[in-house]
Amino acid sequence: MRRKDREVTDIDEIRNILDACKTASIAMIDGDMPYVVPLSYGYELNGGSLVLYFHCAKEGRKLEILKRNPKVCFAVFQEGEPLYAEKAPCSSGYYYSSVIGDGIASLIEDSAGKRYALQKMFAQQAGKTIEFTEAQADTVCVFQIVSETYTGKRKEKK
Repeated sequence: MRRKDREVTDIDEIRNILDACKTASIAMIDGDMPYVVPLSYGYELNGGSLVLYFHCAKEGRKLEILKRNPKVCFAVFQEGEPLYAEKAPCSSGYYYSSVIGDGIASLIEDSAGKRYALQKMFAQQAGKTIEFTEAQADTVCVFQIVSETYTGKRKEKK
């Protein structure tokens, strides 16, 4: 990371960023072109790994890409207040916090695993714990991204 002064290394701060956000942008490679899609997510920190959970339709471009190439990168971010630099407009921007990383996407096929992932997602999105039935879990495709290489970054208002 070039801007070490903005790096977030404390795992509790990274968790706070992940808790505050609701959407992750997932970038994939479709042949020789990039493809990015924003998705609702759930997550857990498991040792040094970050596991992100997603659901989607059982067919579509995203799944076809992931089947061909499961290597992905992701960005979760929260925009803050805008920063306008009157005398140096190129220094304008936003206060923000983010977690970015890369990893491998894999489908979760078993019903118990799907229900667990959906429960994590619902808790992230709605702040509630819901038990999903096998029938509910079977209506969607669920996948996860496991990342060993993720970083937090923040530009704070001083």
